Amino acid sequence: MIDKETRNRIIAMVNKEVVPAIGCTEPMCVALCTAKATEQLGCRPEHIEATLSANILKNAMGVGIPGTGMIGLPIAIALGALIGKSEYQLEVLKDLTPEALEEGKHFIAENRITIGLKEHICEKLYAEITCTAGDKKSTAIIAGGHTHFVTDFTDTDERSDNDDIALNMRLVYDFATTSPLDEIRFIEEARTYNMNAAREALKGNYGHNLGKTIDRPLSKGIFGNSIYSHIISRTASACDARMGGAMIPVMSNSGSGNQGICATNPVCVYAKENENTSEELVRALMLSHLTAIYIKQSLGTLSALCGCVVASIGSSCGITYLMGGDYERICYSVKNMIANLTGMICDGAKPACSLKISSGVSTALLSSLLAMEGKCVTSSEGIVDDDVDRSIHNLTSIGANAMCKTDDMVLQIMASKGC
Repeated sequence: MIDKETRNRIIAMVNKEVVPAIGCTEPMCVALCTAKATEQLGCRPEHIEATLSANILKNAMGVGIPGTGMIGLPIAIALGALIGKSEYQLEVLKDLTPEALEEGKHFIAENRITIGLKEHICEKLYAEITCTAGDKKSTAIIAGGHTHFVTDFTDTDERSDNDDIALNMRLVYDFATTSPLDEIRFIEEARTYNMNAAREALKGNYGHNLGKTIDRPLSKGIFGNSIYSHIISRTASACDARMGGAMIPVMSNSGSGNQGICATNPVCVYAKENENTSEELVRALMLSHLTAIYIKQSLGTLSALCGCVVASIGSSCGITYLMGGDYERICYSVKNMIANLTGMICDGAKPACSLKISSGVSTALLSSLLAMEGKCVTSSEGIVDDDVDRSIHNLTSIGANAMCKTDDMVLQIMASKGC
C-alpha cells in the first residue's frame, strides 16, 4: 500500500482538480474574474474590459450560459459583475434570477463591455478583467488555472502547484486500488452530480439532444437496448444539458466539466449494469479521474487536443478495472486509446461536444474489450511505446506542442465566421 503521506498528497490533488462547476468552465472563469474585479472596485462597474487568451476566447464563443438562453462571453461577464460572487468559484453565477438576467441584457445593450485578445503570451488560460466606475479602477487576473488569481502576469510561473505529486500510471493504479476505501469514497460525489445532469437533460431540449436521440426507437434498432447504448446516452445527455445552458452543476475534472462527465458517467453506468460492488465503483471512479489528472499534468489545462481524449482514457481504465482487468490490462486499454483518438481537435466548447464525447466513450469501450482479450497496439505501430507512461507523454507532447499551429488555425477559422 502507498504510504499515508503520499496518499494525502494525492487526495489533496484530486480535491483540487475535481470540483463542482455550473456551465462551461471558460466563460465561468471569466465571470469569476469579473466578480472579483467588481468586488475589488466596491461598486457596480460602468465599463468592463476583458483581455483574454486565445484558448479562452475559443472555448467561450459558442457555448450556452446556464439559465440565460444565451451564448458567449458578454452575458457571462455582465452577470459576473451584477450577481457573481467570487467565493462560489466555478459556481459563480448560481444566484442568477430572471431580474438579474434582464439587467445583464441591458448592461450589454448599453455597450459597457469590451472583449479583446491578450497578445504575446504563452499562457493558454489567461483572463484579465478591468472594471471602471468614474475615477475608480480595479483589475483581476486569472492565469494557469480556472480559479487561480494572480496579482500580475509574472505570478503565473509561481502557482502553488509545488505540493502536487508527479504521477505515473503505476502510482495512479496502486492508489485507486489499494487506498483505504474511506479515504477515497468522496469521489462518489462525482456520480451524484454528473448522473443528475444526465437526468436533467430529459426535462428539456438541450444542445443537439444526442442523449435523447440514442434512447429513441430508431436508435435502439441500430444500437440495441444495450450497456453500450445506455453508456453513450447517459454521458451525452449530461453534456447536452451542460453545453445547452442548463442551470445545473457538474463535477469537473482538471478545469473541464465535460472531462468530469466523461470520466464519470461511463464508469457509473457500466458498474450498475454489470452489477459491480459499491467498492469496485469507488475504485473505478478514482482510477478514471486520477488517470485524467495524470495526463493533464503534461498536457496542460487547455490545449488543441480535445479533452474527451484525456477523460475517455480515464473511463476506459475504470471500465477495464470493472471488467476484472489487472494493471497490465489497464495499460493495454490506455495504449489502445492513444492509438485511436490522438489528434482529435478542440474547436471550442459548444453543444457539439456531446458528439466528441460519444466518440471518446465508444472508443473507451472498444479499447477495454480489446484489453480484456489480451489485445494491445504494439510499439511498432504509430506513437505507442512499450512503456505506458512514454505512450502517454507521446500523446501529450503532440497535444501541447505539435498542435499549437492547429490551435491558431482553429481560432482563425472561428473568428472569421464571426462566432
